[in-house]
Amino acid sequence: MAVAEVHKVIIYGGKGALGSKCVQYFRSKQWVTADVGELLGEKKVDAILCVAGGWAGGSAKAKVLYKNLDLMWKQSVWTSTISSHLATKHLKEGGLLTLAGAKASLGPTPGMIGYGMAKAAVHQLCQSLGGPNSGLPAGAAAIAILPVTLDTPMNRKSMPDADVGSWTPLEYIAELFYKWATGGERPASGSLVQLITTDGKTEATAI
Repeated sequence: MAVAEVHKVIIYGGKGALGSKCVQYFRSKQWVTADVGELLGEKKVDAILCVAGGWAGGSAKAKVLYKNLDLMWKQSVWTSTISSHLATKHLKEGGLLTLAGAKASLGPTPGMIGYGMAKAAVHQLCQSLGGPNSGLPAGAAAIAILPVTLDTPMNRKSMPDADVGSWTPLEYIAELFYKWATGGERPASGSLVQLITTDGKTEATAI
């Protein structure tokens, strides 16, 4: 009798809205999810999904500029960097690392400078990981998603009158990660993938 292969995934930021959805989705596919501490020293994992992050506004003259920049760096850049380092040690050859960027950071973000800077740094990190000698295992891919607005309970609460038809569903992203993790239609390593949702339909486009 053949024994089914056990797949493992590290989800960094699994307590947030997107992270919780990813944990739920991968568990439904019988993948093993656990805290990083429980996985260190164990067998290699198939995927590492960094879905940690946050948002803070503020222009260059904002009193909270430095505070918000520090927060954004910790929530986006440090988590992405830690996940990338974990990938060099614990990701299987041919595995998947995802990072959370933002479409807004492809251009100027004068009203949310700390957020824009941090996400732009994540984009640069992802592109660097896709280059030679980045430290990732052979055949592994680092891909950053660049959404506009995620359809989370917090966003619905804070923007009750917004057009949610232009917000990207969390289920779509979880399914996309699973497809990439299992080898389906996976972009090249280092890709930045925009997620554009219009009238409830999402398109994923590598730039």
